[in-house]
Amino acid sequence: MRKRKATIAIHAFLILCALITLVPFGWMLLTSLKTYAESIQIPMVIFPELPQWSNYAKVWNNYPILRLYVNTFIVMILSIVSQILVCSLAAYAFARLKFPGKNLLFLLILSMMMIPSQIFLIPHYDIMVAWHLNNTLTALWLPKVFNIFALFMLRQFFSSLPLELDEAAMLDGCSRFRIYLQILLPLLKAPITALCILTGLGAWKDMMWPLIINVDMNKMVLSAGLANMVGQNITNYPELMAGGVIAAMPMILLFFFFQKSFVEGIAMTGTKA
Repeated sequence: MRKRKATIAIHAFLILCALITLVPFGWMLLTSLKTYAESIQIPMVIFPELPQWSNYAKVWNNYPILRLYVNTFIVMILSIVSQILVCSLAAYAFARLKFPGKNLLFLLILSMMMIPSQIFLIPHYDIMVAWHLNNTLTALWLPKVFNIFALFMLRQFFSSLPLELDEAAMLDGCSRFRIYLQILLPLLKAPITALCILTGLGAWKDMMWPLIINVDMNKMVLSAGLANMVGQNITNYPELMAGGVIAAMPMILLFFFFQKSFVEGIAMTGTKA
């Protein structure tokens, strides 16, 4: 009986925490249906007197939402593919190959994780401008190709695989690249899934870099496009929240359809096979 009460209490606490996390989304949805006067009224108006569905139509008609969607998906997919490819190759080299200074080089790369990412904004900007890639979609995903955390995580998983796999493959005449691609990489489904999720979420919500490197609305992603809806003197909060709902819906739907993969993938970031 005592164990059952403890279980009920734990579940009640978790449900309460889940409801608290839903409060910002609920407030965003309610605000998107208000008039501008209701959104700034004091005391606050929680429920709109008459839902203003026209806010969504105004956002869709006044801003290139469809183009922003396409740009965001392109940047997200290219970021995932390029980062997994580059980081997995580097991780394989650090985990399975022998070359002078390997451990020292790996420690130097890891030490860069202690440097705030904002420090790299100016060098990245200078490089993109020098390559004439500013105000292009390429500039949004190219700096994301290499990720130190992804390298470290994949290197740990590569190291956990038995060396006998490589030796047996070499006896059969496999090259190093074939061992990496056809034998070891398929065994890293869980960490690669986790990195795909984390990289995709990062690319979807990234706002600072797209606002810095691009100025054309047609070359921006959803997060940067929403930031441009904030006025210098007046911000139409209902329309801004409507844009937020439109931007968040794909990720919410993906989470509901692939909830198990999301949970298992993110959980794998704290474990080692």
